[in-house]
Amino acid sequence: MLIFYVGNDLYALDSSQVVEVIPRVSLRKIHQAPDYVAGLFNYRGAIVPVIDLCHLIQGTPSRSHLSTRIIMVNYVGKNNTQCCLGLMSERITETLKKPDTELVDAGVQMNDAPYLGEMIMDEKGMIQRIRLEYLLSESQQIYLLPGADNQKLPTN
Repeated sequence: MLIFYVGNDLYALDSSQVVEVIPRVSLRKIHQAPDYVAGLFNYRGAIVPVIDLCHLIQGTPSRSHLSTRIIMVNYVGKNNTQCCLGLMSERITETLKKPDTELVDAGVQMNDAPYLGEMIMDEKGMIQRIRLEYLLSESQQIYLLPGADNQKLPTN
């Protein structure tokens, strides 16, 4: 699992969903988009939207640290279409290997945030898993990922 922070809270993404972690880059703002949409950038010839996970989860933008990075993922949207998506967050510096059997139900159902998944107990504290498949609602996918049918991540 790839570990990152939102404020002082730890979160994780399944490493198998991560294509690459890149440094924070200059983004083109999308006017009239929700605040958690950080902007767009050119990733190997593809125009890719970037979601600021700090803003989405906590309501405050990611701070500009050296360890604030963009996690490139292949997002599987509606109809099982794959497309490029960047996820910006803070202090993305390490991975953690834990079996799925160590995931514990958080015990709280968040209808407005279905992407907040199970918890992992670790010496660092509680780490909450982000369920990428629930990150964007169907309507969010429509306006953020218009070319979902043919926008797969470019290869090196």
